[in-house]
Amino acid sequence: MRRFAEGRKVFFFEEWIPCDHPLPYLEYHPFPADRVIALRPRLPHWWSEAEREAGLRDLLAMLIDTSVQGEPVFWFYTPMMFGFARDLPAAAVVYDCMDELSAFRFADPRLLERESELLRRADAVFTGGWSLYEAKRHRHANIHPFPSAVDADHFRRARGSDLAAPADQAGLKGPILGFYGVIDERLDLPLIADLARLRPDWSLVMLGPVVKIDPNELPRAPNIHWLGGRSYGELPAYLSGWDVALMPFAINEATRFISPTKTPEYLAGGKPVVSTPIADVQRHYGSLKGCAIAPDAAGFVAACEAALRLGRDGDWLDEADRTIADISWDRTQAKMAAILGECVAAHRSARAKPANDAAPSRRPVASHEDFDVLVVGAGFAGAVLAERLAEGSNKRVLVIDKRDHLAGNAFDHRDAAGILVHRYGPHIFHTNAESVVDYLSRFTRWRPYEHRVLADVGGRLVPMPINRTTLNLLYGLDLRSDAETTSFLAARAENLPDIRTAEDMVVSTVGRELYETFFRGYTRKQWGLDPSELDRSVTARVPTRCDADDRYFQDRFQAMPADGYTAMFERMLDHPNITLRLGVDYRDVRDVLDVAHTVFTGPVDEFFDHRFGKLPYRSLQFRHETHDRERFQPVGVVNYPSEDVKQTRITEYKHLTGQVHAKTSISYEFPCAEGLPYYPVPREENQALYRRYEALARERPDVSFVGRLATYRYYNMDQVVGQALATYRRLTERAVTGSAATASHLVPAGPAT
Repeated sequence: MRRFAEGRKVFFFEEWIPCDHPLPYLEYHPFPADRVIALRPRLPHWWSEAEREAGLRDLLAMLIDTSVQGEPVFWFYTPMMFGFARDLPAAAVVYDCMDELSAFRFADPRLLERESELLRRADAVFTGGWSLYEAKRHRHANIHPFPSAVDADHFRRARGSDLAAPADQAGLKGPILGFYGVIDERLDLPLIADLARLRPDWSLVMLGPVVKIDPNELPRAPNIHWLGGRSYGELPAYLSGWDVALMPFAINEATRFISPTKTPEYLAGGKPVVSTPIADVQRHYGSLKGCAIAPDAAGFVAACEAALRLGRDGDWLDEADRTIADISWDRTQAKMAAILGECVAAHRSARAKPANDAAPSRRPVASHEDFDVLVVGAGFAGAVLAERLAEGSNKRVLVIDKRDHLAGNAFDHRDAAGILVHRYGPHIFHTNAESVVDYLSRFTRWRPYEHRVLADVGGRLVPMPINRTTLNLLYGLDLRSDAETTSFLAARAENLPDIRTAEDMVVSTVGRELYETFFRGYTRKQWGLDPSELDRSVTARVPTRCDADDRYFQDRFQAMPADGYTAMFERMLDHPNITLRLGVDYRDVRDVLDVAHTVFTGPVDEFFDHRFGKLPYRSLQFRHETHDRERFQPVGVVNYPSEDVKQTRITEYKHLTGQVHAKTSISYEFPCAEGLPYYPVPREENQALYRRYEALARERPDVSFVGRLATYRYYNMDQVVGQALATYRRLTERAVTGSAATASHLVPAGPAT
């Protein structure tokens, strides 16, 4: 919130406090260093529950009327606050679910009901860790995991020698093993007692306020030191004096979903960590040398002894530093701010009057119309080159497309229910190319989205691509490390001397059983051919992982256009030098127009009138449905690898878009042999046929063949954008050097020329 306060006013509306005053009032407590204001509502102590709710609502409404310009963002850390805020207008509503509060001691019995209400109203939901995300992701369309981050510079001070030892810790006998955090029912008090008893020569330092448990329940021993709560600023000084950092959590309902912030903080402070088997700690840090997991007192003692032997530096610390390098609060806040911005924008858009923009013309192209460049196809390749030639080279560009819409296969639109759907199946944007992101960001804002896919195996949903979690679920295993998973797969992989086919690729990596379970049936449905008849590149696109990363893609940038792909294309082609004509076939205009250059993004064999025969493609058919419920499946895409099921996958679009809607729309996907060309069939004889067309294309310097269909390649969206930008650079370079007959027509505009 301190980071959010750099650009907006932030109020913390705290729990109400009983008072003797007959009227309710708010106490203001500014924290100038953090730029936030704490608000502490005071209510008459004799008021009923209904009176308190009404009083809190009036106080919040008064705050908005007197201190907030426009509608505020409501950011809830507890659903209990929603009771008095539900009816007030908001620019957006965020539910930041840090813990499963209903599992805590003394939880309000109304909490689950309030949470359900809040989830229905929320525009975005954040969870404090992956386990909590997995437990709740089926309950909201726009939900995002945000595991604990770290102020690394703050805690790295513990590695230095300039911090004075706190007086209450300075005289303790070493080695010192410490914990800081709330002392409540989440701690394993018997474990702490056993640890102190088994190693009386160790000093155990326990920092934190005692909450919801009787202080008399705390184990007492000469080497256990309960020092009470300390401020955030004091923690590095205490941490500096420790030899090992402890996380002795109980394994119970209250800790089932926690993602302790202290894990990266301890590591940033240069201290090895010993923890009980908390799921999110194991997931993110369990494979580190500097983070040991122990289930009981004996194991905890052994793990602490091993941690003491690590010392204060070495490769374990380098490994820890690499792990926490990218999990700063700055990054977390930036991602949250981006999602929040999309929510606010969506509210504004919903309230705005519909635009009366004229639709692209569908009238035919006349011979007297004057253009410099003809672009055939209004998908990614065509739109990027049209924009670059119009804006970068000041060319008059005509863009045509035989379909009645732009954006190609990325076209999205709102269906009859008002849900944004992809007509031609899910399009998930991901890339490692910063130049591609920078270019497209001129035409869209982004909504962060990390794609996850589940595979239906005999009615059980397991992560795809195959990872450690997949194997554990499928075989009832308890693989905990990359090394264990690697060994498991290696024992099943077949040693093949020559890997040529898609079948060879999978069997040599994961073995025949997993090949039959996940790949053979799916591939036969997708391609109409057995994997043994297809090039190895088909299955090489789907990796196998030995960790628990269940993201389908691992690119650095993963996001969706905030307003959809179609809106992005509309902005891209909104240029005075661009004329867009839809429902126009290239064959109807190629003999009518006289242009200096043509950009062709359609099938290359079609351009040459199938002179050598048709290039084989696989196509897709879709069955689109809308269901009268909020959620259909737990993730955006569920694959169906069995040949007994006709569809290859089902897509639910609200996962992708983050749209909040009472209904949901899905698509069933059925591969087929005839229809729109989607996927070039990867076989050597097909590549040989393409090379004949490629030779013809090289003889046409007046035509640029760009995109999937024109180059007979299966490209991702970012690759098509990159190819189009590279084509534009080559055209302008060729223009400057004068190496082509059409060069003078393509010189970029501006002083640089």
